[in-house]
Amino acid sequence: MRLGVVSNVVHYATSDGLHAYGPYARELDIWADLFDEVTILGPCRNTRPPGDAVPFTRKNITIVPQKERGGDSLSAKISLLMSVPAMMQDLLRGMANVDAIHVRCPGNLGLLGVLLGRFVARKRIAKYAGQWTPYPGEQPTVRLQRWLLGSSWWGAPVTVYGKWDRQPSHVIPFFTSLMDADHMGRARLAIARREPSAELRIVYLGRLTTSKNLDVLLRAIQNVTAQGLRVRCTIVGEGPERQSLEQLAMELSLAKNVRFTGGVPHEETSTILEDADVLVLVSETEGWPKALAEAMAFGLVCIGSDRGLIPQMLGEGRGIVVPPGDVDALAKELGRIARDPERCLSMRGRAAAWAQQYSLEGLREALRCLLNERWGTNIPPVTRTVRAVAGNQ
Repeated sequence: MRLGVVSNVVHYATSDGLHAYGPYARELDIWADLFDEVTILGPCRNTRPPGDAVPFTRKNITIVPQKERGGDSLSAKISLLMSVPAMMQDLLRGMANVDAIHVRCPGNLGLLGVLLGRFVARKRIAKYAGQWTPYPGEQPTVRLQRWLLGSSWWGAPVTVYGKWDRQPSHVIPFFTSLMDADHMGRARLAIARREPSAELRIVYLGRLTTSKNLDVLLRAIQNVTAQGLRVRCTIVGEGPERQSLEQLAMELSLAKNVRFTGGVPHEETSTILEDADVLVLVSETEGWPKALAEAMAFGLVCIGSDRGLIPQMLGEGRGIVVPPGDVDALAKELGRIARDPERCLSMRGRAAAWAQQYSLEGLREALRCLLNERWGTNIPPVTRTVRAVAGNQ
């Protein structure tokens, strides 16, 4: 069976193959295990991939490039609106050569994929990879996609992160992972070997963007160090805010406390987690933050914002939740952990036990069962070993 994937993610074609953002590429590798062919309908650049991109490892994945359109300016929005007919025509050409459609939302292409897929494909499934509840600053087109997918009009399964009030039966809680079985074993070993440290070791993993509130983390660290507590923070990832964040760290006299690594191989990310005590993720909005799940699996104390799925992930004593822009609240929790790290032992254990349920192998089998149930197909079990690609974070 041939699967078409409608995705707004930017892909990169090089002599080494096709690359994309790490967690997304690893997930599509899993989808490719279940189909004879996977054709991506999405943007593609013939340039060097950024540090957080990894290669697709499955040879049955190809791409039919879609032109990149959109932007924040008024002229870009008008241009996008004018180009909708051409975008729909390009998508229809790609959809004509597949047997089933997987639409990934939210995104401009995702919205068109939902509108077209409803009429083109009998076998279809959507993934909503954002927060499945309204949030401040949400774009109207994002709200529209969520409404369409949540309605009976869509008529097909939708996977979302978490379980929410008044969730229709076709909207199904689903969780992805960055970790294969071997990686899970490494996480369990790291927990067994973890020893107390003389300083509080904080880590952040992800994109360096405004919505991640890394300025809040830096100011909270300044607050904690002013109390005479020893703190070391490692910020892993790339993004448009890196330069301004490095400048802020200098202004706050945190040059000796905070290290920016840029994008690093996933193997190195695991090493960083083994040498950390706390992960902080106080974003304005989140779907299923895979870095948070990975840190939980490694037994870190996790502090997240009270947005999106994070309260569900860190509920029942698995972590700590604070308002996303509250420097004092974050500093207070970091100070408590620094002064009494032993109080978090049971929290670490509960977090690890919960997160280690979700592996790449488990994701693949869950997808297979879901597709067979909802589509009436008979996709056979896959026995090949899943290997998480050693790409960048």
